[in-house]
Amino acid sequence: MRIIAGSAKGRVLRSLRGRELRPTADRVRESFFAALGESVVGARFLDLFAGAGTVGLEAISRGAAHATFVESHRPAGRVIEENAGRCGFEGRVRVIIAPVERGLAILRRERASFDIVFVDPPYGSGDLGGAIARLSQWPEMVAGDGLIVVERSRHEDPGPRAGDFERMRSMRYGETVVDLYRREAQAGDGSRPTEPG
Repeated sequence: MRIIAGSAKGRVLRSLRGRELRPTADRVRESFFAALGESVVGARFLDLFAGAGTVGLEAISRGAAHATFVESHRPAGRVIEENAGRCGFEGRVRVIIAPVERGLAILRRERASFDIVFVDPPYGSGDLGGAIARLSQWPEMVAGDGLIVVERSRHEDPGPRAGDFERMRSMRYGETVVDLYRREAQAGDGSRPTEPG
């Protein structure tokens, strides 16, 4: 695994041995970050089901101000911190070791708000619906014009709407689909991420 673009471009990231992780493929990351465009710059980024932290660290490399990672597996959390150190991002990351539902509850109590939320549960785990439901129930966690980015199997469709959020685009890469959700008012105002490629 490596950082594709930005200040840490080419930096090799560590993964975990003996643990089944499904890092977001380079071509998928490149495409959806192209779709996000300048909205990443200065953003507060939340990476749920973070694994080794590849996506959140890519966001910082591309200009995000800070990334918070929620990951239930403690050794994976240590890998995120190590990878942040490899990239020189130590002061710009926070790692919460907890199941996503508990991590979101912690962030809600702190009144945390994010510009981009990335949701990437293990395919077939059944966790996608619960995470989307929590974000739709606690919409204050996503900034007014913020985005929810969902990476999923093409067999797990969370639907065109989640509370106040409306799916504005889907991008398919083989078995993987990336959905972009935005609040309905913003989704219809012409302020959309740049088309990839």
